[in-house]
Amino acid sequence: MRFDGQYMDLFDYMRENNMKKDSPLASRMRPATLDEVAGQQHIIGRGRLLYRAIEADRLSSVIFYGPPGTGKTTLAKVIANTTSAEFCQINATSSGKKDMEEAVAAAKERMAAGRRTILFVDEIHRFNKGQQDYLLPFVEDGTIILIGATTENPYFEVNGALISRSVIFELKPLEKDDIAGIIKKAVYDPEKGMGSYNAVIDEDAVDFLADMANGDARQALNAVELGVMSTKRSGDGKIHITLDVASECIQKRVIKYDKSGDNHYDVISAFIKSMRGSDPDAALYYLARMLYAGEDPKFIARRIMICASEDVGNADPQALTVAVSASLAAERVGMPEAQIILAHACTYVAQAPKSNSASRGIFKAMEYVQNNPAYGVPAYLKDSHYKGAAKLGRGLEYKYAHDYPGHYVKQRYLPEEIDGVSFYASSGMGYERVLDGHMERLKENAEG
Repeated sequence: MRFDGQYMDLFDYMRENNMKKDSPLASRMRPATLDEVAGQQHIIGRGRLLYRAIEADRLSSVIFYGPPGTGKTTLAKVIANTTSAEFCQINATSSGKKDMEEAVAAAKERMAAGRRTILFVDEIHRFNKGQQDYLLPFVEDGTIILIGATTENPYFEVNGALISRSVIFELKPLEKDDIAGIIKKAVYDPEKGMGSYNAVIDEDAVDFLADMANGDARQALNAVELGVMSTKRSGDGKIHITLDVASECIQKRVIKYDKSGDNHYDVISAFIKSMRGSDPDAALYYLARMLYAGEDPKFIARRIMICASEDVGNADPQALTVAVSASLAAERVGMPEAQIILAHACTYVAQAPKSNSASRGIFKAMEYVQNNPAYGVPAYLKDSHYKGAAKLGRGLEYKYAHDYPGHYVKQRYLPEEIDGVSFYASSGMGYERVLDGHMERLKENAEG
């Protein structure tokens, strides 16, 4: 029998074919070329540095850094398929110095014969400092081109000397649409996927798995494989991967939470009202509901920041600082640890003294501006930082607050037509009492 230009007997063919079928779906679905890779267009889009280097087979030492299932090993395999160099792979969790010595010795022989060697070290952060140091001179003199893959920040876990000789590419969690495409290909592709099983997958099951995979393609593929292999055929002879099957296979219970429907708005509304109502337990419950259902942590963080200003305001100005810091930290850290940061912020906001004076003030001012003329700004408040401003009367008789006791002076700031109109009214809650007392003292002792 002849396959791909080579002869093999029937037993060789059966053995190879069975080996492919028996390998995990996630392994079989690995792309063979750059154009098959899902996502990561910020580093492998056409014209990008990495794309050009792989396409031209002129790769230098690189480190791929990113969460599990984002394609670090996949990119290494693509390079292995496209390079003219010898491609060798070791895993830092199971390899020692002897394995590295053997790989380097073989690379030296190839180098003497004019052939390059690419050494892929998976989970390179698992190597200790001594093991990483061993590779350094061989990376430096070109004996090996190093490809390191790590889920940990390389600036903390990889020797600085190796980093300085490598280009670091950060891989991001795959987008939901990327995962959905991979899932469908896995179900229906008869070559690499499970198309020969005559399985079908419902759209809501695809949507659910793509959501729950949280950017990890491997997790989604494992769920697809388990679903196809463990689900009985229906009367129509097909294996139906429904939402219930998908939920069971990814070991996540489906909860009623449609991110584009009423339930989404009901839960986020209850979350905000629980913080406003000073109930940290309820706030945590609705936070957990949203996180479990796969809600975007950035969306949740935005709602906490809004609540910190709208419902806490000057009663505790620190609440907004906590909320903003939590938003930045959650984005940098990512899930699952981000859930702790969001819990920190929402419980602080829930327990903080409440005041809606700031939000009521701006709403009142916006309504007034909408329904009344735009009265002129007092001349002494107008900009006077240009030639000829004084001739126009700009800035004249302006009282500079810092020149007066207490850094305050009586002066009209509103337009004359609305002098005395009030928009802000303190609630007297929390830190607002301190601000109220400060304002009273200023006005009692003010000049002007």
